[in-house]
Amino acid sequence: MRVNRILLSSSLVVVALVLQVSVLARLHLPGAVPDLLLLTVLGLAMVYGHVGGALIGFGAGLLADLAPPADHAAGRYALVLCVIGYLAGLVKPENGQLKSATGPMAVVVAAAVGSTLLYAGVGTLVGDNAARHVGLGGLLFTAALYDLLLAPFVVPGIMALARRAENDPLAETTSAAKKNTDISSGWLSSGTGLRIGSQRGGLGGLKVKAVRARTARAGRIKGVKRL
Repeated sequence: MRVNRILLSSSLVVVALVLQVSVLARLHLPGAVPDLLLLTVLGLAMVYGHVGGALIGFGAGLLADLAPPADHAAGRYALVLCVIGYLAGLVKPENGQLKSATGPMAVVVAAAVGSTLLYAGVGTLVGDNAARHVGLGGLLFTAALYDLLLAPFVVPGIMALARRAENDPLAETTSAAKKNTDISSGWLSSGTGLRIGSQRGGLGGLKVKAVRARTARAGRIKGVKRL
């Protein structure tokens, strides 16, 4: 990943995690908690593609696993967001630009349901059956509802920031200036070569003429002596 991608992704993930832990988790809404971190990963994955989405999802999930008050095994949510980021990157729009809101909203609902199911499944493998006591059906419904309501305020803005960072106007300006410098230096060197060549040709012609004049003068002098 490029430096601008890493900086932007890290900043957005940290901000999303802080807001989710300090604000959204304290709303005490019925059912699931709105997953701002998941929406951040989805927005970045739909611009950077499946590889970038998987890397960002893994890093974001690992931060969530280690951030207090985490009460589950480390790496559990990292695996979930890694898979979700990879799958979301596969449906990346062309040039990272949305043509309609239907596709991204469907991706948000599928990601909310899929992440909840995958998180519960991984919990079952490690012996955490908390989802059964809370009610998996209610968790799925509320997770999809909350994320769908929050997505229009998060996903488009994150995608716009990611596209703007991808354009990197500073790098484009630098490369354009370098290209212009190379072109101008090429013209200068070409022009200099022509001038040097013409000067060399002129000097060579003068030398030849001087030699011919000396030869002719010497011939005339010899002829006079013979006479």
